[in-house]
Amino acid sequence: MSSSLSANVPVDLRVEPVDDVLDEVERVLQTQLDRGTLVRKRRSLGARTDRGTWVRVERRRFDKIGSQGWNGTECAALLEGVAKPQWHRGAAWRQPGDAVMWRADETDLLPGAPIGSSVLAAEPALSEEWWQAFNRSLDALAQQHTRRVATPDTAVITQGGFAEAIHRFLPGGVDTTVNRWLPAHADLNWANMTGPEFCLFDWEDWGMAPQGLDAASLWGNSLAVPALAERVCDERRHDLESRDGKLMTLFVCAKILAPDAHPEDPRLEPARRMAAQVAEDLQRG
Repeated sequence: MSSSLSANVPVDLRVEPVDDVLDEVERVLQTQLDRGTLVRKRRSLGARTDRGTWVRVERRRFDKIGSQGWNGTECAALLEGVAKPQWHRGAAWRQPGDAVMWRADETDLLPGAPIGSSVLAAEPALSEEWWQAFNRSLDALAQQHTRRVATPDTAVITQGGFAEAIHRFLPGGVDTTVNRWLPAHADLNWANMTGPEFCLFDWEDWGMAPQGLDAASLWGNSLAVPALAERVCDERRHDLESRDGKLMTLFVCAKILAPDAHPEDPRLEPARRMAAQVAEDLQRG
């Protein structure tokens, strides 16, 4: 397969020509893609197949693959008790002439539509059954065993990385060491869950992470809807009220309050308030 997409320049698959990539997917997976259903994101593509399944295609540079590989969706097939699309098969290939890999994973179709964009601006209509299924899946995920390390935004999560991020909220001498690492989805947002039937998808970055990362991430993506953020806190209280969960809340606040944050982001003020409260709690020990 030839391609003009180079590892040395930024690539956005929403605007790049991708017909040759889709042709290769059809060849290696022995299926036909419904190009009318094509979903294009910055670094991934998705489309329905002629056998009633879904294929997600991702482009990743070598330096973003790492020693554990990048078969998160395939590895997630082994998770028990978690509501997710069933994985069927996958394929990976190198882009000739570049330090770039492509990967295609074929799964069941989702049982419903994504709840919304990653950050919600209005409260979704979610049933009590949805919240129960959500909690069952996150609790089951935390009981799994894996050697994978979570890679939020394709970057391996490390003690040093989040300690540096949350240092702005804490004075020197406050211990930022995480005590409990558990399996996490690592990209928990409203665009990766379905309704009205709960299902959690896009598993490429899952792995071991500090307790509370998923809960804090979803809380941060809910802050524009105060009642929804409060509901997330109530449902995942045992994660967020742990010491590690408080550290992860500061980590998420640090990302929201980044120097390049949009000044009109409605999450800014509630994130500042929460960061101050949590920092005070941690200083008290």
